[in-house]
Amino acid sequence: MCGRFTITLEAPDLQEGLGITELPPDWMPRYNVAPTQPVAAVLDLQSRRAEWLRWGLIPSWAKDPSIGDRLINARAETLSEKPSFRQAFARRRCLILADGFYEWQRPAGQKGPAQPFHFFRKDKKPFAFAGLWETWKPPEGELIRSCTIITCSANEVVAPVHDRMPVILSGESLWKWLEPAGLDVLAGFLKPYPADWMMAVPISKLVNNARLDSPDMLRPAA
Repeated sequence: MCGRFTITLEAPDLQEGLGITELPPDWMPRYNVAPTQPVAAVLDLQSRRAEWLRWGLIPSWAKDPSIGDRLINARAETLSEKPSFRQAFARRRCLILADGFYEWQRPAGQKGPAQPFHFFRKDKKPFAFAGLWETWKPPEGELIRSCTIITCSANEVVAPVHDRMPVILSGESLWKWLEPAGLDVLAGFLKPYPADWMMAVPISKLVNNARLDSPDMLRPAA
């Protein structure tokens, strides 16, 4: 699964790196994005404007928003089958902006906290997670727009730490993900990112605390 990630670039660098036309006015770099928090996502191919969505997809038919806490990820292999994701996969895809993600490793037989790793592109450029989004209307109050990150099997860089990784999009695939397409075409995007383009660094266990968010999260492990 993907349960934490980073998006550490300042607004001008992020916009230039991905071709985003506009970011939310309260944008700031993030070093420990956690579920249920706002994430920056692009929903529309034409405007290419990023906006805030709640991380944890709430299906339109949900009785309450708590289901979103369990739907932070969607397995690529079952998107067409699961009622929570089927319609969004066909009609409501999004790009969730990022420049890295975290996973944890606990070697067999070892006690104590697991070792967190930060995964990112070797050139440190930003990318996007392939995502799905939904709108949920509560009995009272404003609409909630939420999203989930699609995951696939891990590549050779991630596999020693975890058997799953987020679907990463960059280059031409970035915007093609938002184009109208059949499910067979969309399935072609749902594959591990090239391992040759990625690297992993063991980092400080400060990231284990979801309330912390600073550059110290990326401090190399002692």
